Amino acid sequence: MTTQVDLSSPRLVILGGGPGGYEAAMVGAHLGAQVTIVEDAGMGGSAVLTDVVPSKSLIATADSVRRVIGSAKLGVRMADSDPEEGRVDLGFVNERLMKLAHSQSDDIRSGLERAGVRVIIGRGTLLSPTRVKVTATEGVTELEADYVLLAVGAHPRELPTAVPDGERIFTWKQLYKMQELPEHLIVVGSGVTGAEFASAYNLLGTKVTLVSSRDRVLPGEDKDAAELLESVFAANGVNVVSRARAEAVTRTEDGVSVTLGDGRTIEGSHCLVAVGAIPNTAELGLEAAGVKVKDSGHIVTDGVSRTTAPNIYAAGDCTGVFALASVAAMQGRIAVAHLMGDAVSPLKLHEVSSNIFTSPEIATVGVTEAQVLDGKYQADILKLDLTTNPRAKMMNVEAGFVKILSRKGSGTVIGGVVVAPRASELIYTIALAVHKRLHVDDLSETFTVYPSLSGSVSEAARRLHVHV
Repeated sequence: MTTQVDLSSPRLVILGGGPGGYEAAMVGAHLGAQVTIVEDAGMGGSAVLTDVVPSKSLIATADSVRRVIGSAKLGVRMADSDPEEGRVDLGFVNERLMKLAHSQSDDIRSGLERAGVRVIIGRGTLLSPTRVKVTATEGVTELEADYVLLAVGAHPRELPTAVPDGERIFTWKQLYKMQELPEHLIVVGSGVTGAEFASAYNLLGTKVTLVSSRDRVLPGEDKDAAELLESVFAANGVNVVSRARAEAVTRTEDGVSVTLGDGRTIEGSHCLVAVGAIPNTAELGLEAAGVKVKDSGHIVTDGVSRTTAPNIYAAGDCTGVFALASVAAMQGRIAVAHLMGDAVSPLKLHEVSSNIFTSPEIATVGVTEAQVLDGKYQADILKLDLTTNPRAKMMNVEAGFVKILSRKGSGTVIGGVVVAPRASELIYTIALAVHKRLHVDDLSETFTVYPSLSGSVSEAARRLHVHV
């Protein structure tokens, strides 16, 4: 006998409580689904508990140090101490940021429960496309589902020759255990994570060496932005070792030793290994449920977050699309809107705005200059240094720029880069222009506050005006 399912109130089981999971859960509850979310660490997942929230809180502390040090150039004199000699209490900083992380996690759980979402702290695996096994402290149960959303995230990649111990050799999840500033932190990996922590600990007062296997820091980002960051690093004393692959990291009597591919060694007090992430898709029951994965372990999805199993969706780092909390959240919202039959637009990767929380921040959206140079797009490109911006001068901003890309001939905004303090906020204007296909004149003819950093966005657009 066939069981009749009430499609007006489908049962949605979500595995993973990170941004992809909890955002989807809120949308599902709002649209009338019976939602159960399963998470083994706590609501918010690693993004809230061990990644985005704590790391950006640490970076905010480092940025406050930058502003204090820079205040001397503005004529600010400290009564009792020289800002150059300030001391950072890392134990206090880490305790504060972990409290923030757990507070945010609690807030997310409370919001979900108020919305009617059932929250289970445990680990889920697929038994079939419609059955989920949940192992929790209360025991093992099985859930029946009409739909399943996989938002299980990823974990730090570890090198067999650089085994983290949480004392001297760290992954990005373990750094918050330190009670005192490292004397000399060696960062292995020059991607976003490595660059962010190198920037933060440098400002906090730690000697930093950054080991990059490529020819520059942030090899996948805008070339002008990466080169500017490298010049800031050099000015601040960060030692960037380029074209050098770390072969091994070992403990010494009072620190660590990093062995490079050419035989050189770098001695330091601590080491952060930031060489990517691995999706948490092993032993999840994907094969039994008919969910296809790539060789990398990432789950294959389409534009509306569907997997190869008709009723199973996936969102976030486990899909390998973009390792961004904002993208995970969007994927989750799109998935639930689709499965609930609500109006939905497929994920548009060319509209994703992202930010690297170094000092200065680097924000990007849309088409890149590299894509234009490769011939994939035809665009006019205008780069405007912030050194000419009056507000930047007032704020003692010495490095930064705004770059806008407009479609050649039409003047439609198709991309942009901002390098500046709070670039993560400034990029929104350009992101909105990309999303709504605005003309450069739409940006330049919109009033900006004088003086403001956003005035440079308007000025760059003005210089891209197409004469008719």
